[in-house]
Amino acid sequence: MLARVWSASILGINAVKVGVEIDVSGGLPKIIVVGLPDTAVQESKERVKSALKNAGFAFPLRKIVINLTPADLRKEGPSFDLPISVGILAASEQINPQLLGDHLFLGEVSLDGSLRSVAGVLPIAAAAKSLDIVGLIVPANNVEEAAVVEDINVYGFKHLQEVADFLDRPEKYTPFQLDKKKDRQIFSLTIPDLKDVKGQSHARRALEIAAAGGHNLIFVGPPGSGKTMLARRLPGILPSLSFKEALEVSQIYSVAGFLKNRGSLIRERPFRSPHHSASGPSLVGGGSFPRPGEISLAHHGVLFLDELTEFKRNVLEYLRQPLEDGCVTISRTRQSVAFPAQFTLVASTNPCPCGYFGDPIQGCSCSPRQREQYWAKLSGPLMDRIDLQVAVNRLKPEEMIGAETGEDSSSVKERVIAARDRALHRFQKETNVNCNAQMQSSQLRRFCQLDNVSRNLLEGAIRKLGLSARAMDRILKVSRTIADLAGEEEIKSDRIAEAIQYRTLDRMQ
Repeated sequence: MLARVWSASILGINAVKVGVEIDVSGGLPKIIVVGLPDTAVQESKERVKSALKNAGFAFPLRKIVINLTPADLRKEGPSFDLPISVGILAASEQINPQLLGDHLFLGEVSLDGSLRSVAGVLPIAAAAKSLDIVGLIVPANNVEEAAVVEDINVYGFKHLQEVADFLDRPEKYTPFQLDKKKDRQIFSLTIPDLKDVKGQSHARRALEIAAAGGHNLIFVGPPGSGKTMLARRLPGILPSLSFKEALEVSQIYSVAGFLKNRGSLIRERPFRSPHHSASGPSLVGGGSFPRPGEISLAHHGVLFLDELTEFKRNVLEYLRQPLEDGCVTISRTRQSVAFPAQFTLVASTNPCPCGYFGDPIQGCSCSPRQREQYWAKLSGPLMDRIDLQVAVNRLKPEEMIGAETGEDSSSVKERVIAARDRALHRFQKETNVNCNAQMQSSQLRRFCQLDNVSRNLLEGAIRKLGLSARAMDRILKVSRTIADLAGEEEIKSDRIAEAIQYRTLDRMQ
């Protein structure tokens, strides 16, 4: 007998409907899996065989052919265990096949028949409507993740026997309802407060501008000046994710397998801080079956690269396209996938190999040649994409002891939210623009118009500093954010002057 069960596969962060066809026919007992299965799918036949027997079902001692459609799409992972098990039970007439046509099955089975959670459930649930799916059957540990999506019936089960009972007597079961009041935050980070930072008013101001406009930022200063301390306080002044943004971020984490057994939605903006030994694929994503990397895991959040010059130059060059386009495309022989990567880059570095170039307290021991080679690791096109370049000096001993702490994060966050609201109101008729840093050339011409004084000031800075067209655009975007923080619609010359001050590395050359 022939049976068909629906499942799904993940391509990037998009779901593709997969048909699992089971044919039980005469012949010597064996199981054949076709349809480009990977090793995990091939091994599922052994897991399913033991699981069905240990769950109390009769495993047909006949020839079983399992076809995964479409045949030209590579299938991977253990999530096909459950649909294969259900298909064998339906083909051997041990369950009612009535609900198989409009329900989708996902899950890994253990040898005792219990169901284990799998990755990628959330994007599949989000695509259920377009896949013509009425209900989703998943392991119990994945049910909260899938139930975030409305207008689809989600059922969570712990064992194969429960799934079989549901298919025979569906009236006994009701879809899972997510209690949004008790919705769990996946990664509850303790974010340090800005009030702990003494002095550094210039760097604190840059941090506020970066948060208000989504601007990329680099801190340059000697060891112990507080660069990392400042950067780790950025998430505390960022506005919370909207539901749409939270869903996008959670889908990426679901594909990466970080939502399994955790909860439903990520509510706070991600903060990713990879080590400087990270490889290119770990940063941008990759693998035989492409998976999101650190820059996609930082989507709608912060990617912090501490000790930027310690990263390999070729790894840093991978950042150029995502910083410009807000996404990263990974191409393989059989497929090409795109992952969103709209993040704020925050970096820190020393000014030279010894770390004390320009420090008024301790002299630098590096030669000009050593400093030149040190900065050669950072290409001009990459630095052009960093809006705010800020020098951070060490505090003097009397400042460390006597300096008062500044504003707390909550006070700064209020101004950031107000500035972002002004920008959102300005961009309400624009597509894919949520903050000033994302403006394109057409938006810059409309929303960053300058008077003659401001224009002459900017032209003089371009000539003196030798700025590129991209660096000029960054200055305009930053000045737009500074005006938003001040509640001003027009960009005045003092806003342009402040934005130029944040081109520290250009002024050092």
